[in-house]
This record gives sequence, structure tokens and C-alpha cells, in this order.
Amino acid sequence: MTFVITQSCCDDASCVPVCPVQCIRPRPGDPEFTTTEQLYIDPGTCIDCGACAFACPVEAIFPEAELPPSQADFRDINADYFAAHPLQDVTPLPIERRRLPRTQPELRVAIVGAGPSALYAAAELSEIRGVTVTILERTPTPHGLVRAGVAPDHERTKLIGDRFDRVLRRPNVICLFNVEVGRHVSVAELLRHHHAVLWAAGASDDRRLGVPGEELEGSISAREFVSWYNGHPDVARRHFDLSGPRAVVIGNGNVALDVARVLARPVTAFEKTTMSDLALQALRSSRIEEVVVVGRRGQALAACSTAELFSLSRLPGVDLLADPAEVAVTDRDLQAARSGAAGDLARRQAIIDAAAHRRPASPRRIVMRFRLTPTELTGDQAVSGIVLTRPDGTTEALETSLVIRAAGFRGRAAPGLPFDSSAGIIPNDGGRVVDPGTGHPLPGLYCTGWIKRGPTGVIGTNRADSAETVASLLRDVADHRLTEPPDGPEQLVDLLRRRQPDLVDASGWGRIDEAEKHAGRAAGRSRVKFLSTYDLLLAARGEHPR
Repeated sequence: MTFVITQSCCDDASCVPVCPVQCIRPRPGDPEFTTTEQLYIDPGTCIDCGACAFACPVEAIFPEAELPPSQADFRDINADYFAAHPLQDVTPLPIERRRLPRTQPELRVAIVGAGPSALYAAAELSEIRGVTVTILERTPTPHGLVRAGVAPDHERTKLIGDRFDRVLRRPNVICLFNVEVGRHVSVAELLRHHHAVLWAAGASDDRRLGVPGEELEGSISAREFVSWYNGHPDVARRHFDLSGPRAVVIGNGNVALDVARVLARPVTAFEKTTMSDLALQALRSSRIEEVVVVGRRGQALAACSTAELFSLSRLPGVDLLADPAEVAVTDRDLQAARSGAAGDLARRQAIIDAAAHRRPASPRRIVMRFRLTPTELTGDQAVSGIVLTRPDGTTEALETSLVIRAAGFRGRAAPGLPFDSSAGIIPNDGGRVVDPGTGHPLPGLYCTGWIKRGPTGVIGTNRADSAETVASLLRDVADHRLTEPPDGPEQLVDLLRRRQPDLVDASGWGRIDEAEKHAGRAAGRSRVKFLSTYDLLLAARGEHPR
């Protein structure tokens, strides 16, 4: 018997170092690590020890005999990867013991943001003796897109939050939530209290379509919609028009598929999840019967993972359909596809071919469309339709009252740091923030995550990305490139408590967490989220939210 990695894989590679026979691929540093859809276990080498399953933070690894029926295909998906990438080198990866040089017995690092990239960096730094980490987060709650971006029906993926919380409880980690850098404190002030500032606040803007009608009511970004159904306080009380029979999603990455799935599935599929109560209420009255997912390129180059597409094809009560005229894979598609993805391409083609020949039989449907470019959103004050253009210049108009733009996220300029507006990132070299004019590193300033590399990868991708930045920082410590700060984190905490009386510390987050879980237990759910900053702050103080 072998163990099998399934769809919930977060790609953070916690399973890799514990495998005694090194049969999990790709590993950090392998050429395919940053492009593969998930990790895989070689069935011919696995010795059935279970160490990987114990280490997995999102419960994505199962013994072959215990695979849930919905995940059974991942037995072949794992095996197919090794058919294309035969296992050769099984030398264990070196374990690097990080430590401060004797000439630098103490290191204080401020991390801006509390999402996955920030918390992976905090985890690595806080394991080093002599390091103190201060985490600053704009909202009252940590976890970033784990809390506000992962679809509610992907409960296992959200389990990574439990591992992050153990980092937040470490004695050398200081949590300062509900604090906004640029408003309550500046980067320059953080450097007065720390040797280094690491910006990990992510990509909080959206890529635009740049077409007429994009500003009409009913044209919204996937970021807004996903944050809404996940109960983010910034948008939890927004209203979206779900009264029409059709919604159109622009883009076909995993976020687009999440949005389509939420719109198409019966609301009963989410009633026991962490979905916002207000979103549940709105979806109960939704009249949407068809969700059209539009991609500019052919299906071989669709941005979604094969696992997510496979999941979409198995939704009860929802048909996955496609236009037979749009699903052919050309030689050009195959040449442009990611290296080493031939097995996945074959499986993806089978899923899409089946969708193209399926006869509608369910009350709701998701329709995958390919090689179409949105060129106009029509309507007077609100969206009433969308115009799609084919490669040959012909057009097609669809009626719709809701267009969700899932064209990708984009970084936002950070106050006090340089910004590359064309790429939407902080200019950097291996995580060191650089002066865009000279290309020289700016002492004490670092970045990680989407604001460093752009909005690519999944949750676990941030682990290797943060490790690179931490390595750059520690090399600068060893080379004496950092300035000794005149003050310490304790003085910063005192300063911020005066400037922001509603500051939330680790204990406050613990009270929010327990209060939401308590409310969830009463409703048979894992948690019920508080949907306003006011209620979150009440819970942080141990008071009863409304």
C-alpha cells in the first residue's frame, strides 16, 4: 500500500523532509517545484510509514485504501507524475540549522502583514534563538487569504491556519493587529525599533480588463466577491445582484472556478461551512442557473489546476458543459503548455471533452468557454450584457446582470517603500528591497509573497519564497549590513497602544477565534465569522458581539 496526495495539497512541502525514502516530488529547489499543480508520492518507492500524512498541515495525504471516493482518481494522478518524472535522486535534502552570528546575539524583525507569506517568514525567523518578531496587520484577524480567500467548501485547506496560530503564540512573537502601517506607524518608525522590516502585505488590488463598461454596477472583481462570501469586514455587507439567470466569470484560474462553484452549487452545500451568514442569506434567494467561465486561451492553457477542474466536473446537481467548437487542443497549445504537464493535459482534455459532449440534465450548469476575449460590458447604469470576441474577429453577445472579473490580483504601493507600477511589485533582489534608480539594496528593508514575486502560486508556494527572503536577511546580518535600532519592540507597543487604543494582540485574536468557534459549535459549523470590525473588537475584549 502507498500513501496518496490529493487535491487539498497546499504545496508548502512540510511532508518532504520527513519522508525517509524521499519519494515525494517535486521538492523545493527542483525545477518543477514552482510550476507543478501539487506534490506527488511515488507509489513504487513509498514504504507506507505515514510520516508525510502526519506532517501535512491540511490533511491532504491518505493511505491508498482509505481514499475518499471523490479523491480516488488521485491514485493515478500521483502515479502518472512519476511516469513522466522517474524518481532518481533520493538523497535527503540538507537540513540547515539557522543561527545568529556571535557578533549579533539579538535580531528584531518587523513583519507587515499576517497572511501565509508573513507567517511562514515569522515561523522560520522565530525558530532562531535571539530573534524577536513583531507582526503588524491592518485587520483585527490574521491568516490573510487563508481566512478571506480560500473557498468555504475547501475546509481542509483552511487547516493551515492552526499551524500558523502556533507561530503566533510563540513567546518571541509580538502580534499587533488592527494596526495599519502608513496610518498608525511608518516604515521609518518601525526601523527605529527593529533591525529590519519585512513587507508581506500581499496584492490587494485587481487587474483591470480595460474595456468599455467595466465601471458599470454589476461588474465586480473576484477579490471583492470572494472576500464577501468569506465575511471580510471591508465588504461583508456589500450587495451583489444575483437576480438574473446568468453570471459571467472572466478568467479560468482556480479563483474563477471557486467563484463559479459558489454561484452554481445549491446553498445547502455551504450551510455548514464558514461562509458569511450574509452571503448565505443572499445565495438562498439567488436565481442564477448558469455560470459562464470565459478564458482568452485554449483549454490546454487554462490557468486552473486539473484537480480543481476535475472537482468541478463532479458537483452534484450541477452540469459542467463546454462548447465543442472551442475545446480542440492545437500543436501550438501543446508547445506553449507548461513543461512536464503532459499527463495533466491528457486528463484535462478528457474532462473538457466529456463536458463538450454532455447533455444538460441538472437544474444548474457551469459552461467553460475558451478563446474568447471580453471587449465590452453593455448597459446603462448596470450591466445587462457582455460582448465576447473570437480570434477571427467575430463577436458574441451574452445577456447577464453580473460579471465577475477574475483576471488576477495586483500589488498596491506600500507607504515608505519603492514600487514597480508596471509589474505591481516592490522592486527586489532575492527579497531585498532595492532602489529602482540604482538597483542597490535599501538597508533593512525586505519583502516576500505576492508583493515580491507577483500573484502566482498557492498557499504553500509562499514557504519557499519566504525562506529565500529570510536567507537574504540572515546573510545581511552576518555581513553586518543592518543598523542597530535605538529603541526596542516594547517601546513600539507602548507607542501604538496610545495611537491605536483598539490594538488587538495575540490574546485578543485568541478570544476572537474561540468566540467564532463557539458560535460555530452551536450551529453545527466549524466557526461563524463576525462580519464587522466592531464585533471583532468586542470579541477581542471578551465581550459579546451583537
